[in-house]
Amino acid sequence: MNQSDLMTRIRALPIWQGDITAQPLVGGITNVNYLVQDRAGKFVVRVGADIPLHQVMRFNELAANKAAHAAGLSPAVVYAAGDLTVLDYVESRTLTEEDVRQPDMLPRILELVKSCHRDVPKYLRGPSLVFWVFHVIRDYAATLKDRGSSHLSLVPELVETGNHLEQEAGPYDIVFGHNDLLSGNFLDDGSRLWLIDFDYAGFNSPLFDLGGLASNNGLSPQQEDWMLQTYFEAPVSADLRRRYSAMKCASLLRETMWSMVSELTSDIDFDYAAYTAENLVRFRTALADFKNT
Repeated sequence: MNQSDLMTRIRALPIWQGDITAQPLVGGITNVNYLVQDRAGKFVVRVGADIPLHQVMRFNELAANKAAHAAGLSPAVVYAAGDLTVLDYVESRTLTEEDVRQPDMLPRILELVKSCHRDVPKYLRGPSLVFWVFHVIRDYAATLKDRGSSHLSLVPELVETGNHLEQEAGPYDIVFGHNDLLSGNFLDDGSRLWLIDFDYAGFNSPLFDLGGLASNNGLSPQQEDWMLQTYFEAPVSADLRRRYSAMKCASLLRETMWSMVSELTSDIDFDYAAYTAENLVRFRTALADFKNT
């Protein structure tokens, strides 16, 4: 769908009060987003159909968004129909990786993540997905084979590594995870933080979100130990540290293979090849550290 057709559909939504203005929001690498303003205020319109190749189903995202808002974490869903979802706009700044690492910010972020894990299920309605990273890795491998990826020679090694990490990261506790804790999914409005973009939300191990938070934002080993001790309210045992390290590797492996698949399938103007290379280096570095523990 071209931008003109999309704008026609957005303008036709029955919720607007008077004429609207709309402009693209940059930065998204899964969906297209627009900032829309009418007489009543500002809104974000998220444009995205189901993406089964990435385990993204919009009924699940919508339910998670509504539950996260009810839990006090996320902007309200104003309207949803088909591949268009309208949310309240929050005047805020998007965090950077450097922001996440700041000593006064990281505790606030961790409390938001804990609230997602603990509180969102209280408000969740209807069917909900499980986000099992090791299944995702195996499924991505099949997609890369089916579509003749340029990374095909790496696939057997990546799958074997993922299967090994699945054994090393257990036993598993289950929470409701966000599962995409990039810095850009945290907003700061000057008085509080917001968590957005629940495309990949679903029940999962808490270690996946913690590993993703650390690896996506370059936390130091000392910050990782603080994070684990604070989250679990107990000293960090050798067993927990090893299981966490395995899941952090799995998080980076999934991000790498997500990008490999996106190289083949996404129409968004983003350098997925460079993102693949960056994450592959991060994954191999984390895996070497894990093997040395």
